[in-house]
Amino acid sequence: MGKTRSAPDIWIIIPTLLLLTIGVIMVYSASAVLAFHDFGDSLYYLKRQLLFAVLGVIAMFFTMNVDYLVWKKYARIALLVCFGMLVIVLIPGIGVVRGGARSWLGIGAFGIQPSEFMKIGMILFLSKMLSEQQAKITLFTKGLMPPLGIMGLAFGLIMLQPDLGTGVVLVGASLLIIYTSGARLLHLSYLGMIGIAGFVGLVIAAPYRLQRITAFLDPWQDPLGAGYQSIQSLYAIGPGGLVGLGLGMSRQKYSYLPEPQTDFIFSIIAEELGFIGGTLVLLLFTILVWRGMRAAITAPDTFASLIAVGIIGMIAVQVIINIGVVIGMFPVTGITLPLISAGGSSLTLMLTSIGILLNISRYSR
Repeated sequence: MGKTRSAPDIWIIIPTLLLLTIGVIMVYSASAVLAFHDFGDSLYYLKRQLLFAVLGVIAMFFTMNVDYLVWKKYARIALLVCFGMLVIVLIPGIGVVRGGARSWLGIGAFGIQPSEFMKIGMILFLSKMLSEQQAKITLFTKGLMPPLGIMGLAFGLIMLQPDLGTGVVLVGASLLIIYTSGARLLHLSYLGMIGIAGFVGLVIAAPYRLQRITAFLDPWQDPLGAGYQSIQSLYAIGPGGLVGLGLGMSRQKYSYLPEPQTDFIFSIIAEELGFIGGTLVLLLFTILVWRGMRAAITAPDTFASLIAVGIIGMIAVQVIINIGVVIGMFPVTGITLPLISAGGSSLTLMLTSIGILLNISRYSR
């Protein structure tokens, strides 16, 4: 029996476009001072955000109308290309260093992040692999280890940049796909303990990560060093109160809060729009995740269901970690807020991924 195609889920489209609109407005509000100081143009980040938002929306409506089964055909090739880019970006002279990580390919102000491509490439490949070999997933060696090995290789290449935040998102989305496909919880628990031990090793191996953990536990131990970002973020959120200081009235964006237009944009939202504005953003993300999971549950086949789980997992993990960092629950990791933070590769690929999710919603049972 052929699939019946209907209209895409409007309750995925509405929160996506609303979050994108809030993002464009808040990127301008958070970055105008910094942009004028650095580039002599207060609209610098706004123009870039609008460009990538338009490109992303075009990509979203394109993938929304491409049958999701097409991605099954090209999933292996896409993953190999993503691995190739992760290797190339590590080559000195080719990979561009920004923010202490060699994670960019490009020229001048424009560039792409291979790790962002890897997130969606991994989701597509694991969904194909596990939908075709679902009967084996309960077997530790033949079923669970192959997808974990591929995920671990991608994580290792990303950590060589290093980019712990993106690596954590990749692992989180991948594990959700693997668990949803039927992996035994006992096997994942054992591997989880090994993963925690490995994470501790990564933290110990790099002193700056240990400083971030220490700063997260008590940022006032080093208020001008490792704890600076966390403290300034809380200084932004506190005065916001219920309704905020007003759009454009942030004080922390005047060179107090680092990266106000990217990693800490939620701090500016809370400062300018208050508890109400922050809650609205969280509500929109909640609706998006709820409808995405609904699309996964009602998807016409296992491949579509696993893709939907992976995309929604990617969004949910990023939101939880980003806002957790902003409010002082997690150590600083450098993860942007989906659809809202300033970004090129991240914004465009996020909208492209949501387009795939929308296409799956068109075939809901």
